Amino acid sequence: MQTILLSHEDVGKIADRLYENSIRAKVELPENIGKMVIIDIETGDYEVDKNGLQAAKHLNARHENTRLFGIRIGYNVAASFGGVMERMSK
Repeated sequence: MQTILLSHEDVGKIADRLYENSIRAKVELPENIGKMVIIDIETGDYEVDKNGLQAAKHLNARHENTRLFGIRIGYNVAASFGGVMERMSK
C-alpha cells in the first residue's frame, strides 16, 4: 500500500471520526472508563488496555507500519502533565 503523508491533526481527525462512528458504543462501558483505546486509522481496527502499550503492540503485530492514535475512554484528554483530566459527560 502506498504511504500517504498526513499531519498529526489529520490523523487525529480520522481517529476521532472512527471513534465516534463505530468504536465508542462498543468500548465506552463502565469497566473501560479510564483505559486507552488505540485505533489503527488505516483499517479501523482497535484494541483496549490499561495504558495503551499492549494494545499498540498487538495492532503493530497485525498491521506492520500502521498509524495508531490513542484515546482515553470517557475523558477529554489521553494524558495530563500537571493539569486536570475531566470526565466527559455522556
